[in-house]
Amino acid sequence: MGTGSAYERELLHVLAGSSDGVDAVTRSCSPEERVRMRSILEAPFLVVRAPGSGTEGTGDLLVLRGDAAFPIEVKCSKDPKLYLSGRTLDQHDALVATGERTGLMPLYAYRLKGTRGDSWRIFRVETSHVSGHMERLVAHVPLLPLTSRGRPHLDWDQGLPLNRFVHLLSTFATRKPSLGVPSALPLAGAEPGTTMDVVASLMRARTI
Repeated sequence: MGTGSAYERELLHVLAGSSDGVDAVTRSCSPEERVRMRSILEAPFLVVRAPGSGTEGTGDLLVLRGDAAFPIEVKCSKDPKLYLSGRTLDQHDALVATGERTGLMPLYAYRLKGTRGDSWRIFRVETSHVSGHMERLVAHVPLLPLTSRGRPHLDWDQGLPLNRFVHLLSTFATRKPSLGVPSALPLAGAEPGTTMDVVASLMRARTI
């Protein structure tokens, strides 16, 4: 139960558009799932791994492209359902706070161990508003379901398959050559209020 650095790397390689990474996660997928997953190769992200536990509201991965940015908390389990309590509930609450403060759409990526096909499911954290291109994704990405007591949890069967999420991202992609090389993004001097300013603040928070 919980996260695993190997699974974080697995998801990182997919979202970063690594052909080998995509091939590795689609070996047992259907032809349709493979086609959708490989669409990320045409519109990859810059993906940054977050050190530490992720309780600062930045998640385990920070995914960037153009004016879109997603903090992603990565979880994995052999059980379809994963309940949040203690530290994991604190992580969720910190992601909510980040979403409210920045207008980003924090996500959970949940990998079910030992399953064939697309083993990843995507959920979004409920916040009052989402800004920018991410707003178009709200209707497509399911919220974390609630228990009978109203507490958010992960239910793999209710999530959005990663291949469909990737295809949505690629469909909504706006490629802007003027942005330049991703590694040269001016995080330190980003204009206040922009997505890059938000990203810069998240990056600083992780080092404190």
